[in-house]
Amino acid sequence: MPRARSRYAPDRGLTTRMVSTMFFIGLLYVVLVGVLLAVLRGSWPIILIITGGLFVAQFWFSDRIAAYGMGAREVTPEQAPELHGAIDRICALADMPKPRVAIARSDVPNAFATGRSERTALVCATTGLLRRLEPEELEGVLAHEMSHVAHRDVAVMTIASFLGVLAGVITRVALWGGFARSRGNDPAGIIVMLIPLISAVVYALSFLLTRLLSRYRELSADRTAALLTGRPSALASALTKVSGQMARIPTEDLRKAEPYNAFYFVPAFSSKESLGRLLSSHPTLEQRLDQLARISADLSRP
Repeated sequence: MPRARSRYAPDRGLTTRMVSTMFFIGLLYVVLVGVLLAVLRGSWPIILIITGGLFVAQFWFSDRIAAYGMGAREVTPEQAPELHGAIDRICALADMPKPRVAIARSDVPNAFATGRSERTALVCATTGLLRRLEPEELEGVLAHEMSHVAHRDVAVMTIASFLGVLAGVITRVALWGGFARSRGNDPAGIIVMLIPLISAVVYALSFLLTRLLSRYRELSADRTAALLTGRPSALASALTKVSGQMARIPTEDLRKAEPYNAFYFVPAFSSKESLGRLLSSHPTLEQRLDQLARISADLSRP
């Protein structure tokens, strides 16, 4: 029998945005592959094998790749009793199976969740986060991360991001397989010359769509975590503390963390001028605190 839905508040807005994002990115991807197959008829087996193989590998191994890239190391309850205890309490509140628990040795105060399903989920906190937060604040952050698992938006973000990146990969295959053999007067050759432009458009649109989805899913995770724990002030305190501590982290450490911002609780920017602030994967701190303040006011009403 399938397991019942968790006690995390459902978010129809998030579900609608996830479906819409996957539909439009999938449509862009199909159009791009269709153009490649129509133009590079002799190379279509290579295109299908590479794109299909990469997609399957990314879907099945995305959680391991992300965890490895961020330095996550699984820990037992004996090695990290406080972290396991906090996750146990959240699982009991949410009526969810316990994910794998990991710690990343990094002074950057952050946390993230990976996994394409509850069965393969992993929740990780950095040593910098564990050292800086009080128990209630830590529970708020972990409840936020487990909301991503409950809503399955981690898997959607992984697939959506991958399809955008894949546009660049198949462009290289197209250039390698057909561009060198094309002639300038040949109509097919002209189309092949346009493939990099088409791919760039696909990548840009995919990037914008995933960023829009990412910002909404962070607000959704804040909201559902605050409602589940009943302590929006603890999550707000953690957000304020972690965001303030980011300015004190060495630039080199922030640069190492920046590529994984879409997974993190709070983004790590190496400079104020970072492009990530213009096309951020997260809403602003003010937006997140305002939402939590409204939730706190609603919960305090008789």
